[in-house]
Amino acid sequence: MMNIAEIQGRNRVIVERVSPELDGGRFFIKSVPQEIIQVEADIFCDGHDKTAAHLLYKHHSDKKWREVPMRFINNDRWGGHFMVEKEGFYSYTIEAWVDHLASWEHEITLKIRDAQHVNSELLAGATLLEKIVKKASKEDKKAIQEAIKLFRYEKRYDEAVLLAISETFAGWIASYPDRENVTRYRELQVWVDRPRAGFSSWYSMFPRSAAKEHGKHGTFLDVIDLLPRIQRMGFDVLYLPPIHPIGTQFRKGKNNNVLCHPGEPGVPYGIGSELGGHDAIHPDLGTLDDFKALVAACKAHDMEIAMDLAIQCSPDHPWAKNHPEWFKIRPDGTIQYAENPPKKYQDIYPINFETEAWPSLWEELRRIIFVWAEWGVRIIRVDNPHTKAFAFWEWVIAETKQKYPDMIFLAEAFTRPKVMQQLAKGGYTQSYTYYSWRNTKYELIEYMTELTQSEMQYYFRPNFWPNTHDINPPLLQSGHEPNFLIRYFMAATLSSNYGIFGPTYEYMVHEAFPGKEEYWNSEKYEIKYWDWEHTNKLTQVITQVNRARKENSALQHTNNITFCDINDDQLLAYLKTHANGNRILCIVNLDGYNRRAGSVKLPLQKIGKAGWEDFIVHDLLTGSKYVWKGEYNYIELDPYFLPFHLFRIEDL
Repeated sequence: MMNIAEIQGRNRVIVERVSPELDGGRFFIKSVPQEIIQVEADIFCDGHDKTAAHLLYKHHSDKKWREVPMRFINNDRWGGHFMVEKEGFYSYTIEAWVDHLASWEHEITLKIRDAQHVNSELLAGATLLEKIVKKASKEDKKAIQEAIKLFRYEKRYDEAVLLAISETFAGWIASYPDRENVTRYRELQVWVDRPRAGFSSWYSMFPRSAAKEHGKHGTFLDVIDLLPRIQRMGFDVLYLPPIHPIGTQFRKGKNNNVLCHPGEPGVPYGIGSELGGHDAIHPDLGTLDDFKALVAACKAHDMEIAMDLAIQCSPDHPWAKNHPEWFKIRPDGTIQYAENPPKKYQDIYPINFETEAWPSLWEELRRIIFVWAEWGVRIIRVDNPHTKAFAFWEWVIAETKQKYPDMIFLAEAFTRPKVMQQLAKGGYTQSYTYYSWRNTKYELIEYMTELTQSEMQYYFRPNFWPNTHDINPPLLQSGHEPNFLIRYFMAATLSSNYGIFGPTYEYMVHEAFPGKEEYWNSEKYEIKYWDWEHTNKLTQVITQVNRARKENSALQHTNNITFCDINDDQLLAYLKTHANGNRILCIVNLDGYNRRAGSVKLPLQKIGKAGWEDFIVHDLLTGSKYVWKGEYNYIELDPYFLPFHLFRIEDL
């Protein structure tokens, strides 16, 4: 039972169903600078009185709240918005109250229209005006004081009535709200990341395969030599799998063979040897100074390094010797190796997050992240975060962002939806997705609608990958060039964040491990030689699409998508727009083997055109321009030429 002393008995307004709000304010939503935060809520009170509400917001460094009026939408739903201008936390809340002056104006207007005498109501209005006169500007204060006198002077009744229903009076109501008995909602938070959190193009490669000679182990210096090429293609994040010493016990050979032959390099995810663990560098890649030189060289090319945090270790890792309490110990006294039945990974020890020594484990993992940050790393791709404790991620990400607020975390979690969502709520900046397995028109629209129109739009930033070094999707296993083009194009235009497993995707490597979605002769188990000078159609398309992404703000966002009707199940059309007037229309032939044609229906209101107006659609890949008019326009796509259009809508 609630104590009467705790009740705000004079507060009559209810504020509920606030959006965006995650789990009752338990988690913050995410944004980047210059984005608009749209806030809505159900706001109402008992009876027939009018309500008013303001949206309050401030950056964590601000002392005072800023506020904007909220506007009635319909059915007691109200909305308002504010712009986040800089990085860090913003707080926002809602204040609502009974607007007695607006209620008075509404009631007296109805009575005046009904030809009722309202002298008594005018006297009540004068009393209400006395409450706001102190807040008024110098000019308005004088006018309001005159209005108070007028409402109390019966001989100027007609003049008083006209003022009561005038636009001038309505302006006073809006400008000087009388905020008594205010209902204030709980404070909610927005975390504003740096721009690259919302817009990035990732290129993944194994640095040990960067050498330009057959049979040679690549180094960080070799990777530096490749940066101009990767930059020319338009990528701004270079993601490297683990770069640490690799264990020798139970080292895996080619194609995950349990027998490792002499000279085979092992799997980079079998982290740790007598040379060190997660804070050490594999000597064949170079020195720590070489790695720092790579970080600096990336910065000079407007790129960044993304490190791979795999919280596991080989039997040779220093942790296995010095901290056995961090692992699961089997009845025979040995450490439990990793398993995903029927798969066994004898070369890897997983960490036990239920250990009684969890505080020291957490602190050590934080130390590793901070060491990498000191090396200059500001992006971390986390391997299998869903197999580690949620509470740990929430803690360590918050700890990291307190010291390094520009750190970006990408969750590599291909697992159950609610688990992926919880990781994102807990602080992950970006998240891997199910894109690799969404192929049909229906699947793509359904998935994008879920990502961009449900509550996920506020906290789950998708990063689309058509392949990874772990995933060779069935659609690509044919090696059919149009399929590679299609899957790349959609990843780069549906989502503002995307990535590819570099040369493997570029050169359309496709041979699969029999019966699996994995690569045969996978680079995880051996050093590859790539002809880094070679280019092909896919390389050229990647370069053109990345250029278009950088030049068109509509492609730098994910949630601004509208799917367009088109009369073919193998044709997908979607529009992306930006407040600055940039309009991009993408049309994709999902059938990589056959020419497809149809009529696309454009939402003319969204592109700012009337049905009779001509406009230009400019294909940014081919340079072709076409004049269109009205809602319906014809398109035709040959997958053996280009299976998509990347149209910018331009005025004639």
